[in-house]
Amino acid sequence: MRAWRSTWKFPATALAMALASNATAADWDWMVAPYAWASSIRTDVRTDTPAVQGSSEMEFKDILDKLDGSLQLHIEGRGDGQGVFADITYLGIADTRQGSFARTEADLDTRLFEAAWVWNPAGHRDLGFDLFGGIRYLDVDLKLVIAPNNPAFTGRVLDVGDSYLDAMVGGRYTWAPAERWRLTARADTSFGQTESSWNASVTAQYRTSHGTLLFGYRHLEIELESAGARTDLTMTGPSFGYGFVF
Repeated sequence: MRAWRSTWKFPATALAMALASNATAADWDWMVAPYAWASSIRTDVRTDTPAVQGSSEMEFKDILDKLDGSLQLHIEGRGDGQGVFADITYLGIADTRQGSFARTEADLDTRLFEAAWVWNPAGHRDLGFDLFGGIRYLDVDLKLVIAPNNPAFTGRVLDVGDSYLDAMVGGRYTWAPAERWRLTARADTSFGQTESSWNASVTAQYRTSHGTLLFGYRHLEIELESAGARTDLTMTGPSFGYGFVF
């Protein structure tokens, strides 16, 4: 596995540049929100030569027992009609399963970083339609061991590790059903070094005296190709956290 420091060097630089570009905007509203994404994770790996297919799927309750590490953090700044945001997700999991035909051992480290500039055509801070554009950076290490139960068949070890940088574009819409409530629906896609990726989420916000309660649901699909192997990564599930506002 690659060192944490080198893995996050590019995303950290991008985050610093995005935030520094608007650091002088004293009238902006800022939120720092640690959160938990209780997602299930599915990985599907395919190779052509030799032809091998492998898959691993874990529900969140199983991930808790196999979690090597986890970090989720959202940072956002909003002014009148524009803003910036950054989102960091890290998950490290390991899983062993005995199937009818083979035993599979999966070790997955996923580091996902997003940063974008936001534009609201109506000039609002937290209402109406937003357009955003930026980057999605993914660093993934996946090792999948397939050991057939029948010794007549040959096993396979798939070791996929690479970084991918995409341009990201999307939109979101925020409603205000009540004074303290906000409801946001978001959809985006990215293109570049991945084969394809898309993301969709719905988030409810409840404003308290000192911050914001956040809870919602998110679905992310990414298709990758590296070292002759094609990997589909799917993460989906509820999220919840608390935003510190200043």
